[in-house]
Amino acid sequence: MHSKTQVEIQYFKGCPNSNKLIERVKAAIQEFDSKIVYFETLVEDNIIAEKVKFRGSPTLLIDGKDFENLSEPVHSNLACRFYPNGLPTIQEIKNSIQNKLEKEQK
Repeated sequence: MHSKTQVEIQYFKGCPNSNKLIERVKAAIQEFDSKIVYFETLVEDNIIAEKVKFRGSPTLLIDGKDFENLSEPVHSNLACRFYPNGLPTIQEIKNSIQNKLEKEQK
């Protein structure tokens, strides 16, 4: 039996895209309910940012891997994250989780 897929949002309060991405992720994971462990990490200061290798707010990690494959920074700080193609959509998040689950079943 496989362990549950971990879906994490790292964010700080005040970043305008954080709530939007949290809402999208929650909508996306509903159909995978029993296969997902969802949690949010509030990054309140630079110490926490360094500890979690913060890539900017909001960051979506699936089993610890960045949604856009952005590598861990050498130095982290509190900054809003820029998504070149816009925030991930609900469908993009669903597809990513589905692909991950399918790989685990093989």
